[in-house]
Amino acid sequence: MFSKALQMSPMGLHLIRVSKCENKLTNIMSTNKHATIRYQALDKCFSNRFRMFYMEDLIEACDQAIYNYAGIKNGVKRRQIFSDIAYMESEQGWSILLERHKDGRRVYYRYEDKDFSINSQPLTDSEVNQLRETMLMLNRFKGMPQFEWMEELLSKLEDKLHLKGVAKSFIGFEHNPYLIGLSHLSTLFNAIINKQVLAITYQAYGKSAEKWTIHPYYLKQYNSRWFLLGLNEKFDTISNLPLDRIIEIKETRHTYKETDIDFEEYFDDVVGMTIPTDGKIEQILLKFSPERLPYVLSKPLHPTQKVKDKKEGLIEISVIPNRELESLVLSFGSDIEVISPESFRKEIQDKIKKLYKEIYQCK
Repeated sequence: MFSKALQMSPMGLHLIRVSKCENKLTNIMSTNKHATIRYQALDKCFSNRFRMFYMEDLIEACDQAIYNYAGIKNGVKRRQIFSDIAYMESEQGWSILLERHKDGRRVYYRYEDKDFSINSQPLTDSEVNQLRETMLMLNRFKGMPQFEWMEELLSKLEDKLHLKGVAKSFIGFEHNPYLIGLSHLSTLFNAIINKQVLAITYQAYGKSAEKWTIHPYYLKQYNSRWFLLGLNEKFDTISNLPLDRIIEIKETRHTYKETDIDFEEYFDDVVGMTIPTDGKIEQILLKFSPERLPYVLSKPLHPTQKVKDKKEGLIEISVIPNRELESLVLSFGSDIEVISPESFRKEIQDKIKKLYKEIYQCK
């Protein structure tokens, strides 16, 4: 239960795989998506003491396993099986002890130890270190509201895997445990997983509270704040709700509406969280002072950032202008100038003039 929750956590945490097989096979999958399936199929064959598995049987078992998983006939070759066996016998694999029994001119294969399986092997030093690093990351969530279960989970892992003493962290993350709205995080997270429609009482700054029916889809953190994205039945569109403005959350009996939106790419065209309804992507040309330019080059404003003229300090990004972009530009003070488009340049000028006027009037 806990491992599944971690995989789908809004913090972007990964599923902790505590067996050697799962850890090792996950790494292998990146280079050969069918390798994991073949190793598991071979492991079952080698473990079976009630049948003799010859090479053609091993090939058939791997073919069938791949077909059951992916629905395709892979056509595994003999040389692939020999290569897989060599890997499983190596130290990089599982150091399996495999018997090769001659039956006339044929050979069948099985483990020397009838109780052996690649799924029951202890963790290697490398895997222990990787697990320690993951647990150190998890430790940063201990003590957060609604995440008390994290301490219980970490304690169990430390005890069962003999990983005591991993609580000392060597890396720091920006995190504000006192942020308003964090108490809603677990509730919203579980609602997304369980596809539960919610009745949310929301109050924007300077406005009266409203009650909305929300189909929750995604939780995202930006600028140390958490946001919920979901279908708002009132507007029939995706709403972006800062958690610190949510007053109350209740479950409903409404039928959950799925979405095909990929929220990993949803914000690719903007800086921050706001996507203007009628906005369009524009090429924003910015000029930075010589003192500030190196920082912008080392920490790009947006993935689309391009250097148009390094000597002149000209940087271009392709985004939809929004409030967050305006705030970002203004944060550079006198070290930045908006060159184009003219509409965005004027927007920044107007805000600077207004700010100057307000400051002047206060004196």
